[in-house]
Amino acid sequence: MAALAQVAAIAPATPPEAAVSTPTVVLARVHGEPLLRLPEDLYIPPDALEVFLESFEGPLDLLLYLIRRQNFNILDIPLAEVTRQYLGYVEEIRRHNLELAAEYLLMAALLIDIKSRMLLPVTRADTGEEVEDPRAELARRLLEYERIKLGAQRLDRVPQSGRDFVQARVELTQSVRTVLPEVDASDLRAAWADILRRARLVQHHRITREALSVREHMTIVLRTLRDRRFAEFHEMFDPSRGVAVVVITFIALLELAKESLIEITQAEAFAPIYVRLAYAPS
Repeated sequence: MAALAQVAAIAPATPPEAAVSTPTVVLARVHGEPLLRLPEDLYIPPDALEVFLESFEGPLDLLLYLIRRQNFNILDIPLAEVTRQYLGYVEEIRRHNLELAAEYLLMAALLIDIKSRMLLPVTRADTGEEVEDPRAELARRLLEYERIKLGAQRLDRVPQSGRDFVQARVELTQSVRTVLPEVDASDLRAAWADILRRARLVQHHRITREALSVREHMTIVLRTLRDRRFAEFHEMFDPSRGVAVVVITFIALLELAKESLIEITQAEAFAPIYVRLAYAPS
């Protein structure tokens, strides 16, 4: 709302003889024509001229304005000075708009109440805690109001559709055609290679145990040498059956030689190694 200061300007009537004696004095101009003498029936109402001093949105807004204008600390408000200025403003409102002044009078009563409590002796509470400053609640309300007001001002500065700009609208008429992707042989080859690569990453490595018998391979060695006079050492192994079979065959040869069932001979150094059945004693 606004505080109003009224100014009523009523010019004193000029005697006829004075107007005749000074015809060159122009009091005013009406529609471009000079007015040399005021009409005798001229009446200017008291509220003909209204001057808006400041615009406030309520008692808190006025109180915050008075505090910030004089750089007062909002947490240590000098209530005597602020209350005096506030009451002067409310008095201006009360003269012209008593209904509007009621809301401001309520805040004035609160200021006077806080000031009266500050004049009373400070007594500690029953619990021994410090008594809260009577101005604390008012300071909290003022700080909250100031934050909200500043936030509203920032939001108001944001460009708004319809106030600061107009949204442009353009209608486009176009047909939607489904475009299928083009795939060539190199893309298919790359996709298939990627699938194989991922398949190798997730494949499982399984280990199984094969049951091999040394006695069984000893029998196989004896059966092989039964119809032969001798055989070369490497002929006793079959690499195509795997490393495990080769190892178990070698162990079988060692066991047979240990039991004197076969003989492993070599004529000279670096000569071929031969395997043959051992001679039975006569």
